[in-house]
Amino acid sequence: AARAAAAGAARAPPSLSPTLPSPLASLLPPRRAFSAEPERHEFQAETRQLLDIVTHSIYTDKEVFLRELISNASDSLEKLRHLQVSGEEVRDPELPLEINITTDRTRNTLTISDTGIGMSKEDMVLNLGTIARSGSKAFVEQLRGADSPTTARGVAEGIIGQFGVGFYSAFMVADTVTAESAAAKVAGAAAPALWRSDGTGTYEVGEAGPDVSRGVKLTLQLKEDCNEFTDPERVKDIVKKYSSFVPHPIRLDGEVVSTVRALWTEDKNSVREKEYQDFYRFITGAFDMPVYTLHFRTDAPLDLKVLLFFPTFHLEKLGMGRTEPGVSVYSRKVLIESKSSDILPEWLRFVRGVVDSEDLPLSLSREKPQDSRLVARIRDVLTRRIIRFLEAEAQKDPAAFKGWFKEFGFFLKEGACQDFKFKEQIAKLLYFESSKVEKGELTSLDEYISRCPPEQKEIYHLVAPTREAAEASPYYELFKKNDVEVIFLYNTVDDFVMGNLSQYNGRTLKTVEAGDISLDSATDEDAGKLSEEDSNRLCSWLEEKLGKARVKKVKVTERLGGSPGLVPG
Repeated sequence: AARAAAAGAARAPPSLSPTLPSPLASLLPPRRAFSAEPERHEFQAETRQLLDIVTHSIYTDKEVFLRELISNASDSLEKLRHLQVSGEEVRDPELPLEINITTDRTRNTLTISDTGIGMSKEDMVLNLGTIARSGSKAFVEQLRGADSPTTARGVAEGIIGQFGVGFYSAFMVADTVTAESAAAKVAGAAAPALWRSDGTGTYEVGEAGPDVSRGVKLTLQLKEDCNEFTDPERVKDIVKKYSSFVPHPIRLDGEVVSTVRALWTEDKNSVREKEYQDFYRFITGAFDMPVYTLHFRTDAPLDLKVLLFFPTFHLEKLGMGRTEPGVSVYSRKVLIESKSSDILPEWLRFVRGVVDSEDLPLSLSREKPQDSRLVARIRDVLTRRIIRFLEAEAQKDPAAFKGWFKEFGFFLKEGACQDFKFKEQIAKLLYFESSKVEKGELTSLDEYISRCPPEQKEIYHLVAPTREAAEASPYYELFKKNDVEVIFLYNTVDDFVMGNLSQYNGRTLKTVEAGDISLDSATDEDAGKLSEEDSNRLCSWLEEKLGKARVKKVKVTERLGGSPGLVPG
């Protein structure tokens, strides 16, 4: 029996309150005492394995633990708001709905508290004792399954994430996590509860003292190599990076640090232009003003809340390196991926803004959307919407759009070359100089077609370094003589665009250098031209003098007027 007792003692989980040398103990925070002997539980074997994965593997950056804990606190506040809307009496009704973060360098602790719905001891066992159990997910499913009223459904939509895996990310930075809580419900009120674990496989749970207020208070005893999270400036930077748009005030050591509204979730008719401009500057750090703002939301087939900005200028043209993607992905106002390279095609990398979708199935760490097919669908929806928006702006104010195109047209041309799926739609947004508009003015392919005769089945273009060179080109003479419009292309990428499109609106895009061009160019000057016999003799003489090494064939052409010859394409 003694041996059995000794073996049982050996198997007992280690104490969560180790005895420490006196100098070190003086630096630790005063530990919350259980009001009665706590219960001690062991995690199941698979839970311990998953806990090890969460705390050591799935997050690429330790700082995201704070994002997860703030998201959980926001969930708690949303649930309390649901109780209040339903008219249920709550504990400490005078407490404001807010999140408080406190740093303590001396004690090496970080505390995150909320005034939300709180938890009883049973809730702690259910939601914290079983890792990966989602209290928030269960709450949303309960509301939806009960065919809730619109107001309750709206509250459900406000729940950010899972109180389970995200909560345990705290053990990436903490040796010990203590949770104190008082449940909000007055009816059948449970005693305040206390939960504590070192994340190694066991936890303690029991009743706390009566002075615990409504909500949840988490105290993280930080690891020695994680004391950076006691620096208020470091914590403030993390809050602003991930949680600036959480719909509740966040206080850091008493100062409100979340003051920016998530404009993309609001009705665009209620947002003023100045607010858009301020938001643009906040997310980009830029000093210019957006030329265009696209703000919309969709409910079906995808839930999207989108706010996109089209800047005034870019630095890529100045050789400052390739422009980085500028659209970040959020889920219920919480940052998932900053400056995502997947949410828009590469040619739209100049666009800045936010895309928020709760349809995105996130990987365990919330750091990367994992369903590539769904992301591709979202990308297609956004691309179509952007193209339609720019097309509408071009029709509404052509002069303003052409001014913007001169700065950003390169990106659209890149899209016409690379984006096979949308190249025809992109082509509608392209502008060039032509022989029928003044120097410096631009025209679209649709405008070109509107000016050409119905029987003309080609759109002619000419590559030249300048307008003067284009107008002096021997290839242009025939078109000038016959008053046929030619698009002038001054950049190499323009030639690639025409070659990649090949056709537009039923007409062939054709270079004026092609050898098979024949226009009706009969004039009174034809009376003085060489006879067919003399022409053949001249061509033979030129071939002989120039030699086979220089020319393969010399022919007479009707295309020239003031130039002696040309080399057809």
